[in-house]
Amino acid sequence: MLSSFKNSSYITYECKHESPPFIDEMVDGMMEPCGETHRGRAVLSNLPAPRNAVLMQSNDYLSIAADTRIARAKADVLLKQGHGDAISRVFAHSKQDMHRQFEYRIADLTGAEDAVLMMSGYNANTGVVQTFARPATPVYIDIMAHASLWEGILCARAKARPFRHNNAEDLKRKIRRYGPGLVIVDSLYSTNGNLCPLGDFVDVAEEGGCAIIVDETHSFGCHGLAGAGITAALGLTDRVHFRTMGLSKAIAARGGVIVGSARNMEYLRYEARPMIFSTSVLGYEIAGFNAALDIIAAEPWRQAKLHANHRYLRTGLLALGYDVRAADSQIISIITGGLENTVAFRRYLDQHGLMGSVFCPPATPDNKMLLRLTVNASLQSSELQYALDVCESAVRDLDMRGWPSLLP
Repeated sequence: MLSSFKNSSYITYECKHESPPFIDEMVDGMMEPCGETHRGRAVLSNLPAPRNAVLMQSNDYLSIAADTRIARAKADVLLKQGHGDAISRVFAHSKQDMHRQFEYRIADLTGAEDAVLMMSGYNANTGVVQTFARPATPVYIDIMAHASLWEGILCARAKARPFRHNNAEDLKRKIRRYGPGLVIVDSLYSTNGNLCPLGDFVDVAEEGGCAIIVDETHSFGCHGLAGAGITAALGLTDRVHFRTMGLSKAIAARGGVIVGSARNMEYLRYEARPMIFSTSVLGYEIAGFNAALDIIAAEPWRQAKLHANHRYLRTGLLALGYDVRAADSQIISIITGGLENTVAFRRYLDQHGLMGSVFCPPATPDNKMLLRLTVNASLQSSELQYALDVCESAVRDLDMRGWPSLLP
């Protein structure tokens, strides 16, 4: 494993947030539709899902959220032991409890020396950046990296040096200009389903003397042997300093994990603000994590079905003229552009029983709003074909000529 990233003495921080420019007009009755004027509100208002709707909103990629084996494992622990101490992990007396055993399991699965279990993927991302970045540290971050990673930079009071999406050459130029620091990428981007050319970024980070953080939230469980993730699948575990994983996707629960060297993980336990000042994940939740990992390891067909469903839907959308070329894995996003197009497309899909998720500011620029479809392992070919039929009729009924949704 790479040696410890430079550890400095503790530094206090504060997070200063500025409201997005549209927030004032959204706060008053945020979730109320407002006729034809919209004013940033109707785009986020959900219509009730029709009976037998095709649901492509969930992050339960491997379709295990309702598995009774997970529910039973959690219930057994809850009935026998209660939910455990609802305290910060730093106050726990037993350091070889089920929390620690789960950390050992994750470290072994991902090929890391150690792991730290946290309360959410958001906490994991914010905590690792806040811990290892300092105000003088240049933090090189892909412009499409998750908001929690940007939040970590704010909390560290470090300087964000964003680089073009998946552009290793742009990263290289910026490192030459600003010097060694932290590099942050997602292995699989949650907005458009784009895979990161991770080997290229690891090479650039090493050449520039940088540590690298890889967010594996959307690839953990879905890629690699037994779901170990893309870093492990590519044989890069010894060249990546930190990996984070939100457990709310393939594991279908709440929680987050950071893996890395034993030295760095021990430092992080007592330095990361989200770790210190949040209540620990509870015991019965860890029983659910373990049951989910058992299922993923024992049933590789779930991964295979997930990726087969993705290929079917992506291929069909491309044939219909939708520009989904960036969708390398289970996330497929249709860029609708501005507010009017987004509201119209969202309502059309809702009314026809195809339920996706809208991404709008602050998650996207004003003119690049999108409708995201997330595929899972339980979708049947008839449901996927129905989704394609709805998208085909939308092109005609909404007269989508000239929309950024379609191929040039």
